[in-house]
Amino acid sequence: MSIDKTSEATKTTAKSKSSGGWRAQALQLAGIVAAVFIAKGALAEPFYVPSGSMEPTLLIGDALLASKFPYGYGTSSLPIQINLPETGRVFAETPKVGDVVVFRWPGDRAQAWVKRVVGLPGDRIQMRQGQLFINDRPAELKPDGVGQAEDDNGGHEPAYRYVETLPNGVSHLIFKMRDNGPLDNTPEVTVPAGHLFVLGDNRDNSADSRVPLRAGGVGLLPINNLVGRADAVLGSWDLGMRHQPVYTWLNGFRVARFFTAVR
Repeated sequence: MSIDKTSEATKTTAKSKSSGGWRAQALQLAGIVAAVFIAKGALAEPFYVPSGSMEPTLLIGDALLASKFPYGYGTSSLPIQINLPETGRVFAETPKVGDVVVFRWPGDRAQAWVKRVVGLPGDRIQMRQGQLFINDRPAELKPDGVGQAEDDNGGHEPAYRYVETLPNGVSHLIFKMRDNGPLDNTPEVTVPAGHLFVLGDNRDNSADSRVPLRAGGVGLLPINNLVGRADAVLGSWDLGMRHQPVYTWLNGFRVARFFTAVR
């Protein structure tokens, strides 16, 4: 009986190539996953806007891109939330007044919220009849017509629109529905070290630093909870279209908001 050694060698080589090809594909896939994870952890990460607290700057249904490098990195920067001890931030930088930031809500770090920074450590912040004061300097308000504030249920309410200019010259739009609401007159607060004072641009519909954490607000935001700076709207879809026939859903895309800067 003879053995065909050439045939056996061919089979062995084929198996080796097959095994090597599978390993190469697995390594390639692992590399792609690692690259995506690193990019989300170190560069930028997309987030979804579920509420109207930042209208008219951000709308319900906006998809945001938050850049992580401007403020450095901490446990809040991780793309998945792991219960690790807080050890501070690496390459830490303090946000500028007027920045729109994404952060982990102190009440539940699994939730990512977005607000505008109006107070840095040492600043004195107060609301007087709906107008923001920073270190006793008022933010200028210029009327800019009337808009429609959307609530979480898809309803709309008329809202006065203003251009607010902060004392450092940063301008942006805000909504105001009243001047003497429960959040329009607040005691002066001095922002402590390691914290920020943040507001929503929809001033009468935002649980921000004016609202204590125990009442469902943000309170004074720890800087270590920062995820990144909201720099761009990647896309947007009107969630109110969910109540319309499916064949009309394409009309819900707000194409004009795609790839626009956040100001």
